[in-house]
Amino acid sequence: QVQLVESGGGLVQAGGSLRLSCAASGRTFSSHVMGWFRQAPGKEREFVAAISWNGGNTYYADSVKGRFTISRDNAKNTVYLQVNSLKPEDTAVYYCALHYSGGVYYPSSFSSWGQGTQVTVSS
Repeated sequence: QVQLVESGGGLVQAGGSLRLSCAASGRTFSSHVMGWFRQAPGKEREFVAAISWNGGNTYYADSVKGRFTISRDNAKNTVYLQVNSLKPEDTAVYYCALHYSGGVYYPSSFSSWGQGTQVTVSS
């Protein structure tokens, strides 16, 4: 079982940036697609970004394209999400997750989840 721990969240002003990190334990990390999702209060968890096992393919929600960048370092068992040009509507708890099966856009396709890191964007 892979354990995931997110960090890097915080309170920023609109237009600011953060770098979220997700550290994974376990030897299977490097062979899996990894994803980032977010959940705002009262809303369903939504897809943000995903990256293939070797970083060769990345996927983004339309709402974050051009502002967020997902990357990974398999030697460090870590996946990152660089979030730039933040908007108040980006406020949410951000979760990283390890893909199991199915389309990368769906939470149900992911088998392991971190505890989340809070991102709050003030206007």
